[in-house]
Amino acid sequence: MAKITLPTGFVFDFSGLYGENYVTSEEVEAFKPEWEKGHEAVCEMRRTGKAAGHLSKDGGQERVRFFQLPFIGEDKINTPERIRFIEAYAQSLRQRVDAVIFYGVGGSYLGGKVLFDVHCGAVWNLLTSEERSGYPKIFFAGNNADGRSLCDLKAFFMREKKRKSDYTVVHIVISKSGTTIEPMAGYVTMEGALRKLGICTETAVITSPTEGDGETLLHKTARQMKWPMFYVPDGIGGRFSVFSETALLAGAIIGFPIREFLAGAAAMDEACRTSDIMKNPALLNAVLKYLAAVHHGRTIEVFMPYADALKSLSEWYVQLSAESLGKRRNRHGQNVFYGRTPVASVGTTDMHAQTQEHQDGPHDKIVQFVVLKKWQKDAVIPERYAETAGLEDLGGLALSDIMTAACAANATALGEDDRPHAVFELPELSAFHLGELMYMLCLSVAYEGELADVDAFDQPGVEIYKRHLRNTLKNLKKR
Repeated sequence: MAKITLPTGFVFDFSGLYGENYVTSEEVEAFKPEWEKGHEAVCEMRRTGKAAGHLSKDGGQERVRFFQLPFIGEDKINTPERIRFIEAYAQSLRQRVDAVIFYGVGGSYLGGKVLFDVHCGAVWNLLTSEERSGYPKIFFAGNNADGRSLCDLKAFFMREKKRKSDYTVVHIVISKSGTTIEPMAGYVTMEGALRKLGICTETAVITSPTEGDGETLLHKTARQMKWPMFYVPDGIGGRFSVFSETALLAGAIIGFPIREFLAGAAAMDEACRTSDIMKNPALLNAVLKYLAAVHHGRTIEVFMPYADALKSLSEWYVQLSAESLGKRRNRHGQNVFYGRTPVASVGTTDMHAQTQEHQDGPHDKIVQFVVLKKWQKDAVIPERYAETAGLEDLGGLALSDIMTAACAANATALGEDDRPHAVFELPELSAFHLGELMYMLCLSVAYEGELADVDAFDQPGVEIYKRHLRNTLKNLKKR
């Protein structure tokens, strides 16, 4: 079997993506000069922060700094002082604050949502304060301009206020500029509504660190209002920001071990420094998917973790891939229209929704699975219906056994029809191994940008609709 197994237990099984009926060893070898050049370019970015041809959305030079994020150090973005500040602020909310609302969109929302889902699960906000160990209830708003959602959230807090008179809510606004429409609209709406209900509210922000010349609206407002400030680092795009204060604050507020999360990312970074492609999972993943797209027409990528808690990871990866690799032009200004269409999925749910098309539809997809070797929480099906036809084989099985078997069956079925797929296996769903996986995916996208000769760190297409939206909103105000 074609696998990379790291000392940490992380496994990348690429046997369904590499071989005679998939991307061949001859193709990989012929492409070696290009992927060696790509590896050197990523190593240079890691050393210097410089990415060829990369400019900020304002057209100025901008460094690429996400390679620093896994490492805590005085000369890094995540300094010991900042990590302590995050942890201290989070502890100041524990046992004191009833709920926290995060207002962010895109990567500013999705990274923290992944940490929440993995650590807290589906019923966190239904638990008592004691069952949550004093950590607050958590809500995410401002990731869509949806009035219904905000009205429903307001109604929830109205009921909470009747139940507990001294109710406290902390608003955490995530926007580098303070002019991002969805989170700012959500915050202004909810903050005013909760104050009218007599709920005690506090505000903290995650924004640009720039002071003086170039200070953003949100930074200036927070400084004047003396709100606690956390930072969206310069040179870190939202989709790469999960290892920064943008998401680490959310993690700390729920008791997620952020230092272990960063340690997992650091371990993956070290593993991926080698130029030996058969030992570097991020590089190999990028090369195989690039060749599958360019040589074999595999232009759709399904990301399918087998765990409910990882559904938001699938959504996070969709943004990471789409914004990083979906590019009209290469670095020479030529139209290339590069990128795969990423599809969020979750097993086994979408085996009953999407797999029919994966199995029998066009040969244009790569399916990537994420599986857990060990589940920290599990349930066993009782033997009560052992004599019932159709259910006799289920009694005594753990649900985790069913998940593992379902993924294996899905992979086998795809393989029988020469449909490419790969598996990322985590020893367990821990902060460390989540950090490994998410960093590997970020790094793989950086590698693929080099292979395709596109800027993986800009998003010019997004800026087009933003310009039109602002003009439309101005016209609406004039009516």
